[in-house]
Amino acid sequence: MNAVTPDATFDLGTTPLRELNAALHQATGESNARRWRVLNPNGRHAVAVGIAAPLTVEIEGNVGYYCAGMNAEASIIVHGNAGQGVAENMMSGFVHVKGDASQSAGATAHGGMLLIDGNASARCGISMKGVDIVVKGSVGHMSAFMGQSGALIVFGDAGEALGDSLYEAKLFVRGSVKSLGADCIEKEMRDEHRALLHDKLKAAGVAGSVDIAEFKRYGSARKLYNFHVDNVDAY
Repeated sequence: MNAVTPDATFDLGTTPLRELNAALHQATGESNARRWRVLNPNGRHAVAVGIAAPLTVEIEGNVGYYCAGMNAEASIIVHGNAGQGVAENMMSGFVHVKGDASQSAGATAHGGMLLIDGNASARCGISMKGVDIVVKGSVGHMSAFMGQSGALIVFGDAGEALGDSLYEAKLFVRGSVKSLGADCIEKEMRDEHRALLHDKLKAAGVAGSVDIAEFKRYGSARKLYNFHVDNVDAY
């Protein structure tokens, strides 16, 4: 449990979560351990939050709410499922959930990459502000609600009201979309969009795992940026 050893291990079965997060906050990635291992998370909330150093943190099991929240620079891998708000308000870095994620994954995140191997529940990417989110399964209803920038890429299907009140976030869905939200429309998939999609998948480490030609693109119709009485029924 000594944070200056080459590979630090914290067992949350015997060590308080507060002690783990405090050690991660003190770490610089230079004089401290670069690779961290967290055992027995057992669904605890707020595991590995607020990291601001280029660390690698591997969490061996399921986590609760807000894991990897406010992340900056770190790579955080969850070997299990994640509860509500994983990578919430992330600024940079890489968060990888190897199972499923609950609702509001990547909420308000400003940057970095969130990769989810399984499914994500409702409101995935809500109010996203620059993060790239790749979901290898499906997403629930109202995903990318009020998405401002960044990209949401879904290998599977999307639930109701995809992209409701969308700003300029870019949405790519390979499967079916149950319905589009207010001001979200399907858009032409041109060569530059295929190139962008390829670059995002490459950054996530999953390029070549799916056929880019199978994706459809969705974006904002730009009718709700400012109130106009002609569009009142869409609000």
